[in-house]
Amino acid sequence: MRKVEIDLDHVKRLVELVEQYGLAELAVEEEGLSIIVKGAAAPGKEPCPGGHAATVHVAPKAHAAPEAAKPQPAEQDGPGIVTIQSPMVGVFYRSSSPDAPYLVNIGDEVEVGQTVGLIEAMKVFSEIPSEVAGIVVEAPAENGKLVHQGEPLVRIRTL
Repeated sequence: MRKVEIDLDHVKRLVELVEQYGLAELAVEEEGLSIIVKGAAAPGKEPCPGGHAATVHVAPKAHAAPEAAKPQPAEQDGPGIVTIQSPMVGVFYRSSSPDAPYLVNIGDEVEVGQTVGLIEAMKVFSEIPSEVAGIVVEAPAENGKLVHQGEPLVRIRTL
């Protein structure tokens, strides 16, 4: 069996996310490693402050597929409507800084590759690009709120 190196600061940040947002479970898979952090509180109840709020399970992934790190594909909602989904768990931001205007607004025209939002996970900001060209028709993800993998961020009517 090969030796697995674990970044303890990375694991601590995952535990902090579980505690901060009261998550039941957070799973992260990267570079051949799977980390699962489970919240200790019962559903709907806050974890005890200062107590053991989470358990951590770390294991090598059985077969790390390169596709596992790719963002969720855009989802077709209806005729000409495409949903850009969150590729990960994190906090979604509609602007690059608190005092900056939103990157996209309803009615804006976007191009393929244009940034429609940012997701912060473990103190790292990831740009979320549009996979299609079109007009923004809906922005269901709230600015500054936690989103989960696969949740809709922006809906675009393709041109």
